[in-house]
Amino acid sequence: MWPEWEKRANQVRQTAAGLIGAAAEEVALVPNTTAGINLVAEGFPWRQGDNVVTLANEFPSNQYPWLNLADRGVEARRVPVEDGRVDLERIADACDARTRIISVSWIGYATGWRMDLDALVALAHARGALVFLDAIQGLGVFPIHVQRLGLDFLAADGHKWLLGPEGAGIFYVRREHLTRLRPLSVGWNSVVGAHDFGRIDLDLRPDAARYEGGSRNMAGLAALGASLDLLAGLGLGPDHSALADRVLELTDDAAAGLEAIGAVVKSCREPARRSGILVFELPGRDPVEVRRRCLQAGVVLSVRGGNLRISPHAYNDDDDLGRLLDVLR
Repeated sequence: MWPEWEKRANQVRQTAAGLIGAAAEEVALVPNTTAGINLVAEGFPWRQGDNVVTLANEFPSNQYPWLNLADRGVEARRVPVEDGRVDLERIADACDARTRIISVSWIGYATGWRMDLDALVALAHARGALVFLDAIQGLGVFPIHVQRLGLDFLAADGHKWLLGPEGAGIFYVRREHLTRLRPLSVGWNSVVGAHDFGRIDLDLRPDAARYEGGSRNMAGLAALGASLDLLAGLGLGPDHSALADRVLELTDDAAAGLEAIGAVVKSCREPARRSGILVFELPGRDPVEVRRRCLQAGVVLSVRGGNLRISPHAYNDDDDLGRLLDVLR
């Protein structure tokens, strides 16, 4: 069955590339976002004295790989974020002539802040730096066209907004950077003529698949492909997404409903900074206990940074929001 599985994996690659405005040759199939981040962190041609700029409130996977470069003389500069609002001027101030990469999340996992990608890429490239985007909290809802943006690297696991299983994600590398990254975990699938096991010739594939190494999670990739096909059929694309309109409508309704029962919404509600993540607090109530009661009632939400977080997708409806508010009351 391997030829059929391989054919399906390449279809998934093609679909994923189309959804982000990339060429299939620029997309690798990876186990998770962390794997994609490490392909850049460990594969980039660093020199002692270089630095990478990220945010202090990034998810750990977008901090540890950069901090792990300290023994190679590379500094990870963590820009403070106040009240969940990312200040691009602070990012700019943290950069200098030795800044090689700016690595940030498209949407903050604990705040819901949606980054101004056009401004970020322009800022980085004006300073000679590349941009890595952790896209896991946005990809699957919001449109993104990586080639038009000039984005350099992107990674996202499939188990969040893409509605796929864990262990199946995508990594995008801009074509011109293919030979810049030193391939990691090189294996039989990294080379031209991968199925000719009797010929050993380290002739790396001329596309992003060179980073895939060995056998992949074919069942997970098939499931991710089914989700990508579903989302594309519902209006997800690189230029527009009907899903984003629906998700923002849901979070707007949720914000209004939560404030009506005395909750304090912490996520920014400026139109261009909104996302599918809504963070709030209930003054005087323990968020861990609130979450426990919600789970008992069949309402799923998270605790992040001492606040409560909901993440409605387009499949949610007004009844779901009503059940949430009833439990919180």
